[in-house]
Amino acid sequence: MLRLPWFEHRAPRSVAEAAQILAGEGPQAMLIAGGTDLLPNMKRRHQAPKVLVSLRQVDELKTLNGTFGAGLTLSEIARSEKSPAALRQAALQVATPHLRNMGTLGGNLCLDTRCNYYNQSYEWRKAIDFCLKKDGSTCWVATASKRCVAVSSTDTAPALIALNARIKLVSARGAREIPVAALYQNDGIEYLSRTPDEILTDVSVPSGWKSTYWKLRRRGSFDFPILGVAAALRFSSSGEIEEARIALGAVASRPFLVEKAGEFLKGKSLSDEVIAHAAELVANRAKPMDNTDMDLYWRKEVADDFAGYALRELRGDDMRATRQRIARSPLA
Repeated sequence: MLRLPWFEHRAPRSVAEAAQILAGEGPQAMLIAGGTDLLPNMKRRHQAPKVLVSLRQVDELKTLNGTFGAGLTLSEIARSEKSPAALRQAALQVATPHLRNMGTLGGNLCLDTRCNYYNQSYEWRKAIDFCLKKDGSTCWVATASKRCVAVSSTDTAPALIALNARIKLVSARGAREIPVAALYQNDGIEYLSRTPDEILTDVSVPSGWKSTYWKLRRRGSFDFPILGVAAALRFSSSGEIEEARIALGAVASRPFLVEKAGEFLKGKSLSDEVIAHAAELVANRAKPMDNTDMDLYWRKEVADDFAGYALRELRGDDMRATRQRIARSPLA
């Protein structure tokens, strides 16, 4: 049986109080909201904080009034009519209903990176002499690499990057706002630009986007993504694309915007030829590693198909049958 290490628990009632606790405790403290990612990691000794600072009782993180509070559960995000389509679809496809009822928007955005060699028990990792991400000196995915290549598995981040959303980070030192894309770094260990004393408090999403999110995983539910494609478009009155943003997830240590595809789509209509070329540009930026489920070459190839699905759905095609087919465990 995997057991949690000993820790102290703090239960602040406000963001300001939580920020003061983080500032006082220093690196030995970690935030916990739903705990669906952190607690399993603690059981496997990926993290062993001395102090957990719970955000469960901070009501100001649960607002849905102009912005999305980081303490909203994924179920609440999925149910809300205020959620843009891509964000709602992304939240709805995270894990299972039980975990979505616990997991939060902020927690999913700050989700730890994953790898076949990292997400194992302490004894398993010790048997292979650990890995670069935790306690070792070698990346077992790319042994010559000096950088950890663990993969980002957040579903909501690609959706929010495509929607050009921004987040607010608060600490005892003050507050700052950054684009969601700027939260992430292409490093499996230092994967967030958020400092340990900062709290992600809310997310603001511009209006006017038509958006969608497509997720690939082995099973029709529960699994982390092995590919995530989010697309958001703004159309002119004549039906041409005024602005386009396509983001990829689960193919690198960070979710990222495929800028060439967005630039190509500007001023165009979504013909089959335009969609095919844009999807090819998206697939060219997908560079998965052999650090998660399924063959990495196939995962890169299928990025073309999923980008095409997303753009055809935004064109107005009925893609329900395709979504249902993918949800019925296409890889089982």
